[in-house]
Amino acid sequence: MFWASPSTLPLRGEFLVSNAAVLRKVVCLDSTDPLLESGLTERGYFVERHYATALQELPLHDAVGVVVRSRIPINADFLARAPHLRWIMRLGAGLENIDLQAAEALGITCIAAPEGNATAVGEHTVGLLLGLRHRIAWSHREIEQGLWLRSENKGDELENQTVAVVGYGPMGAAFAQRLCGFGCRVLAYDKYKTGYAPPGVEEVDWATVEQEATVVSLHLPLTAETRGLVTSEWISRFAHPFTLLNTSRGAIAPTSVLLRGLERGELLGVGLDVLDFEKASLTGLETDAWPADLQALLANPRALLTPHVAGWSHQSFPKMAQVLLAKHDLQFS
Repeated sequence: MFWASPSTLPLRGEFLVSNAAVLRKVVCLDSTDPLLESGLTERGYFVERHYATALQELPLHDAVGVVVRSRIPINADFLARAPHLRWIMRLGAGLENIDLQAAEALGITCIAAPEGNATAVGEHTVGLLLGLRHRIAWSHREIEQGLWLRSENKGDELENQTVAVVGYGPMGAAFAQRLCGFGCRVLAYDKYKTGYAPPGVEEVDWATVEQEATVVSLHLPLTAETRGLVTSEWISRFAHPFTLLNTSRGAIAPTSVLLRGLERGELLGVGLDVLDFEKASLTGLETDAWPADLQALLANPRALLTPHVAGWSHQSFPKMAQVLLAKHDLQFS
């Protein structure tokens, strides 16, 4: 294969005839899964790893593809440095670190893989719910302290509860599917879909969620519409005290709001895999000193936290790689 110099490369959108020079470089900005890199190589791409390269030093001028997780923001300035870029793969579910409007204007395809880690998220969310209702983590902590408290750690069964799944994409669907064996009623609400609920899941309007849910699980992307969605007023409109689960993005449900809900008894518990204190890169907290609100959550027996790992399993990374490659082939084969 002939490799063209940057000055002779076709610009984005130009038709490439068989004898023309075709650029095939892909830049990986974060660690991926070996299956993804080998799959790209099999498709004729030349893969370069730039996990530690400074942002301004990334060799983007001759790249047709970029693979990213969440560490680096893909904004208009970034895209301007990649005149031949045709696609961006996000090894994960959300695309909030990519300027989608700028990418669309340039004809760049953005590909995410929520289907790949949906099973992991669905199972993890069930784990959070059961852990809260049966005080599993809290009683373990008490045993470590030398306490053996049985009556104080009576659980609450999930059977006959009404669980509302808010956002019925791949992850919300995976969670709903796994609930069906627990004998609970499963409601599904999605503002932008109709006719999606399978047998055993009730597609409902928002008023029904507010009136009947005793558990609410958020499976939403972070957008201008969903940022700060959960407010004290939002919580107060529910007819019953409820347990809130959030495995989507922390900024959707601010910690200070959740603490007030717990204090008022409007929230029975919170199971969180995400926090509003996380860095935009999702690689840790914004500050080395843990905020007071976070410390208050950790001290509350009705709160259960995990460090944004719901979608991370040994199986989910190769699955996400397979999803990305399949979506690539639909667009570019």
